[in-house]
Amino acid sequence: MSIASCPLRVWSLVFCLFATLATSSANAQATAGNPTLDKHLSRLDVAVSGIGSFTKDVKGNNYLDQSIDQKASSTLGALVTVRYTKSAYIGGEFNYTYARYTQNFSNYIIGGVQNNASEFSLGYVMHPDHELLGTKPFIAVGAGTTEFKPTPNGGQGLRTQARATYYYSVGLEKELTPHFGLRAQFRQAFFKAPDFGQNFLTIQQQTWTIEPGFGFVIHF
Repeated sequence: MSIASCPLRVWSLVFCLFATLATSSANAQATAGNPTLDKHLSRLDVAVSGIGSFTKDVKGNNYLDQSIDQKASSTLGALVTVRYTKSAYIGGEFNYTYARYTQNFSNYIIGGVQNNASEFSLGYVMHPDHELLGTKPFIAVGAGTTEFKPTPNGGQGLRTQARATYYYSVGLEKELTPHFGLRAQFRQAFFKAPDFGQNFLTIQQQTWTIEPGFGFVIHF
């Protein structure tokens, strides 16, 4: 599974973000001399990263007391983050992540359930006021929801399910120009293992996904 095979909606979102960036930059130039606008634009950045997606295997019993081993395949995905930083210790962010992988339930569903997993979350972010090896560190925590949507051909006809999600991330940024930089991070998201509304797949177990990522940042 390559990042290039993500659905068009992911790349449409990225395109919209860059269109917004270009429009805002043009507006900023047109309204040069407006200190309030310039101040808020200088606090915004948009980052696009490729991520790995590695989910913890879980095990439990369903309502029939039958044992189920649930395993999610590892894959690649994408992370888009919009950040507003007021100061080193006051900032917020919106995240959208996407990955496609297969949920395997022992031998209950032959071939497993292929799903598109999309996270939408908000978080608090801080940038400690010091550098580390020439880079700027950051720490973020937040919460949101992850939508597990079975694919038309590999989803076994199951229904979409959303799970509450909590995350943290730590990383480093390297500014190459005043408006462009690189970002590397380690991210971990926590949620209840999906069962797609099927009681024979319900094991009520918490799991997590590790998402190491690397990408670029554009500052307004």
